[in-house]
Amino acid sequence: MTIATPAAAAQPYPGDPALTPELVREHKLNDREYAEIVGMLKRPPTVTELGVFSALWSEHCSYKHTKPVLKTFPTSGPQVVQGPGENAGVLRLPDGWAVAFKIESHNHPSAVEPYQGAATGVGGILRDVFTMGARPVAVLNSLRFGPLDDPRNRYLFAGAVKGVGDYGNCVGVPTLGGEVTFAPGYSGNPLVNAMCVGILRETDLIRAKAHGVGNILMAVGARTGRDGIHGASFASEDLSEASEARRPQVQVGDPFTEKLLLEASLELITSGTIVAIQDMGAAGLTSSSAEMAARGGVGVELDTSKVPLREAGMTPYEILLSESQERMLVVVEPHRIPEVQAICAKWELGATPIGRVTDDGLFRVVHNGITVAAIPGQSLVEDVPLYYPEKAESPAAVARRSATPSAAPATDTAGALLRLLDDPTIASKRWVFEQYDSTVQANTVLGPGGDAGVLLVEGTNFGLAVTVDCPNRYVALDPYQGGMMTVAEAARNVACTGAVPLGITNCLNFGNPDRPEVFFQFAEAVRGMSDACRAFGTPVTGGNVSLYNESPIGAVDPTPTVGMVGLLADVTTRIPSAFQRPGDLVAILGTTTGHLGGSMYWWLIRDFLGGPPPPCDLAAERQLQRFLAAAAAERLLHSAHDCADGGLAVAAAEACIGEPYTSQPLGAGIHLEQPAGISPEGLLYGEDGARAVVSFAPDDVDRVRALARELGVPLAVAGSVTGPGTALRITVGSQTLAWETTELRRTYLEAIPRRMSA
Repeated sequence: MTIATPAAAAQPYPGDPALTPELVREHKLNDREYAEIVGMLKRPPTVTELGVFSALWSEHCSYKHTKPVLKTFPTSGPQVVQGPGENAGVLRLPDGWAVAFKIESHNHPSAVEPYQGAATGVGGILRDVFTMGARPVAVLNSLRFGPLDDPRNRYLFAGAVKGVGDYGNCVGVPTLGGEVTFAPGYSGNPLVNAMCVGILRETDLIRAKAHGVGNILMAVGARTGRDGIHGASFASEDLSEASEARRPQVQVGDPFTEKLLLEASLELITSGTIVAIQDMGAAGLTSSSAEMAARGGVGVELDTSKVPLREAGMTPYEILLSESQERMLVVVEPHRIPEVQAICAKWELGATPIGRVTDDGLFRVVHNGITVAAIPGQSLVEDVPLYYPEKAESPAAVARRSATPSAAPATDTAGALLRLLDDPTIASKRWVFEQYDSTVQANTVLGPGGDAGVLLVEGTNFGLAVTVDCPNRYVALDPYQGGMMTVAEAARNVACTGAVPLGITNCLNFGNPDRPEVFFQFAEAVRGMSDACRAFGTPVTGGNVSLYNESPIGAVDPTPTVGMVGLLADVTTRIPSAFQRPGDLVAILGTTTGHLGGSMYWWLIRDFLGGPPPPCDLAAERQLQRFLAAAAAERLLHSAHDCADGGLAVAAAEACIGEPYTSQPLGAGIHLEQPAGISPEGLLYGEDGARAVVSFAPDDVDRVRALARELGVPLAVAGSVTGPGTALRITVGSQTLAWETTELRRTYLEAIPRRMSA
């Protein structure tokens, strides 16, 4: 690598370090990338420009390893108002309404500073949604940690949960649901994915697209400090023991300023006083200005000496790359600057002109009269070097998929249910969601603890069902089947409330893409997700890729998390997941082969993670979705709960236990026929897809059966709901197993608190 003296187009800022090969490597730019930078500029970069390229060409911002694969997602449909490429995706709703939603990761920051890492993850995803002109109405999260018998995992888990709760509670947005998973693969690298859902009138949609030569760029919100510098590049490298030293690069959130920024931004948008708006998220002012300019096909000139600072002596390099929170960049016509400043002052926020839109196509940065960066703007954003990594499934993965357990069961068939309900991945997440405000805004219809959260769209009679999901065990064993099942389980969760699935956002969490086995997992998971989305008519509206989720103990389980939104045409028809009335009939939808490959039963009772995961039957999943939505519309069902982790027995137990908890759980008597070749364990704990447990009034049995026949869904009336405090009894052939529901509830409820109090 040859370093030469920069040309006069941009100059080093006084005090900048010398441009050396070591400095280039510290910025995570390889020889190929540095050569392309020099070729683009026709000269070596300044240190400020080096920082800009380091941020925007990081994996976190550029998707340089994954963009060709991501283009295979289905992204269009009659319901799509805005697909990938903006701050958030937007889907059309009835009566001129629309929903904006997105999920993103904050994994690396949460690994070194869990409270602020998780809190600022929530703050960032809120801003992505309200910059579209949408008012946030729900937050969800997907949290994954190592086993809770490790003190550090308990520390990370507790800190992340508190960070999520504190930020959302202070801003006043309900946390409607989520998922929490514990597995050894997440011990070195926890995953914290945050999702936000917002509501807007379709006519109020605004896009982050700068235009209008001579228009002014204004910084709105908090002042800029040194926190978060190089956050984007930090998120694009493996974690190591040295990562703890990156703690100062974790952003610090202020939810009270976020609330003011939210209200000011929405007022700016609806008043028509601004041309465009963009969150200063990853890579801060650099990404927000460069991306807005590239979308609009214009140039920008920034004067970093005019940016309001909270720390003295900051260099243009630091100002550009700071990821200080609660900041927006807006584009304003010059004559409207006073209006913008007045609206912001009303919300106790500053609004400072810091640049302008130009016609030369350059990303130019000036500081105290010195031009420290002058880069072709379109090339900076769009000419990122792309990589096409080798992909190959590892022999170990192939062997694991064809293996079977050798260890004897740790308990008998009845005892397995208690063991499963005591596992933190399956157990009640009440310890988590009781720290969240799930009812603020007063539109929550179904809160956390069920299959999906449901909220009323205020001023209408329709509602939204929202969920996040990823069966990481399945993806690890077979990425293609696991990718399909990820979308299918999310759709099943939404459909169990009676809603029709509309679309998804995703957060693709994987290890180092330069390892062929990791890139194989990524590409195959995307292929599976794409096939499922096409089958269900649920396009991908955007999301996030988080790679390099590795630590000295190895890569995380491949975790392509899906956030899904569904529509309830009449919110009063929503279906809870728990049994509601003694005397109701219990029916099982779908069929089973007693599939135990990849199951929680094999993992917890046979000490084995392997075998093929359950095959995903997309047609059967689609038929089940249609039945559940149609049955809800006809008000036939009193409850519906999908069969997932732990199979039918766990689903039935959870339906008895109820969430939120009543004074006493209900019981149930269920009889299962035992087909030849299927073991009792397979019937009870097998995890075949496209199944659900439902309950309904005996008088409606003929209508329920007729609807199931019409839509091609297998239905077996298997028993009935019994009174409060009675047992759950499941008969398999001639054998009856019984569990006291009070004991099931106690086990289920206390599993996480008991471990967290250790």
